[in-house]
Amino acid sequence: MGVVRVLSFAFSGIEAVPVEVQAQASSGLPAFLVVGLPDKAVAEARERVRAALAAMGLSLPPKRLLINMAPADQLKEGSHFDLPMALAVLATMDILPPEELGGYAALGELSLDGRIVSVAGILPAAMAASQREWGLICPEAQGPEAAWAGKLEILAAPDLMSLINHFRGTQLLSPPAVGGVVEGPPGPDLAQVKGMETARRALEIAAAGAHHLLMIGPPGAGKSMLASRLPGLLPDLTPMEALEVSMVHSVAGMLEGGRLFKRPAFREPHHSASQAALTGGGSRARPGEVSLAHRGVLFLDELPEFPRAALEALRQPVEAGRTTVSRAAAHITYPARFQMIAAMNPCRCGHFGDASRECGRAPRCAEDYQGRISGPLLDRIDLIVQVSPISPIELSRAPLGEGSAVVAARVAEARALQMRRKTPTGAGCLNSEADIDSFTLAADARLLAETAAEKLGLSARGFTRLLRVSATIADLARAPGIRRVDVAEALAYRHRAPGQPTLRAPLRVAR
Repeated sequence: MGVVRVLSFAFSGIEAVPVEVQAQASSGLPAFLVVGLPDKAVAEARERVRAALAAMGLSLPPKRLLINMAPADQLKEGSHFDLPMALAVLATMDILPPEELGGYAALGELSLDGRIVSVAGILPAAMAASQREWGLICPEAQGPEAAWAGKLEILAAPDLMSLINHFRGTQLLSPPAVGGVVEGPPGPDLAQVKGMETARRALEIAAAGAHHLLMIGPPGAGKSMLASRLPGLLPDLTPMEALEVSMVHSVAGMLEGGRLFKRPAFREPHHSASQAALTGGGSRARPGEVSLAHRGVLFLDELPEFPRAALEALRQPVEAGRTTVSRAAAHITYPARFQMIAAMNPCRCGHFGDASRECGRAPRCAEDYQGRISGPLLDRIDLIVQVSPISPIELSRAPLGEGSAVVAARVAEARALQMRRKTPTGAGCLNSEADIDSFTLAADARLLAETAAEKLGLSARGFTRLLRVSATIADLARAPGIRRVDVAEALAYRHRAPGQPTLRAPLRVAR
């Protein structure tokens, strides 16, 4: 017979690239060949297909069976090609009608007993199929995930036999219902943080403008405690953001039950994480922590303890909001618009500045330890704050501070102002991404910013980030533009050039 064609997808980042699985049975010695640049998982699909057919009482025809995956110059990775290969083989055996398979794309891994097992990437594949007006055949467990793509015909089958019965008219597969959303457990309340007014203020500014924040302080000062309360200050994801974030997690195989993310992600990788774990990579170029934290928070505790190469690899995603994994055969780009919150001790022993506890190498130990963070990476951090420990008496007797709900309301209001602000492109954005030409500066505020940038040796990037933080402070105060007092407070959090003091505790500017 002729060539049978079944559609499927390969993945380049979160983009689903169409692949045509072609099957041809011809005379000759019995063989089962797979060509088209398959990886090991795709090549092994031959045995899974053979076993799944045997579980249904079928055997491969005694012919030369050739499977070609077009385009042949693109690497095919993953076990999701099992299902389209099996459907193509069944069509060559006249068990399934080839003309009906032509309008569907198929993804799924086959178990040896014929069950269709969940795979990664169903959501972006469903989106791509919907754009092309194709149907989608997928595992039953991932039908709710595919249903988020909108108007497309979905056949969510538990096994191969149910698909055969559906196409032969003896069984009807019901369309799946749309999956729910992941609410996420309620986070810790900011009200439990006593004292630390400067750090609380910096956290609120960071949340309002999606700015990057570095907290420096001795062990036990409360840096991790503050960072864990940031997600509770952030608003829910918009529908488009939720879909984008969920597509990243779908490609990573981490979208459980087809439920979309409603809350911003909070990722906290260990400091032993490699560069590939942070920014993406590996043999199959999977998304890293920066992409899994897309539209959310990436918390890097013990920042200087991360490998130097991993930290330097953060420069591109911090600046551009995306990360590119380069391979000889392809360049894969993942979105990575995250908010970085980092914490570190002032030195290796953690007690630099405390004469009674610091080690004998002070101050050289602090210089060496802080020197592990390069100047270019520090220049990309918007706020640097010193977190000082509070005394046991203050911890015991101090009243509770403002709760997360109160601060989150101010953050939401400030973000709403930012999204309504006119930008050169016409689309609203948060201050961390805004063009400084969209800000309104008072004359004395502009003069202070320019003079301070000159004296403190701020780079052009540092000057831009200074104005962005100033704009966020003004938005929190509901000011019509950036005032001198806003610039003064933003300067207190700004990293200076070499030779200038960098680790001073910012002073809260009186209003």
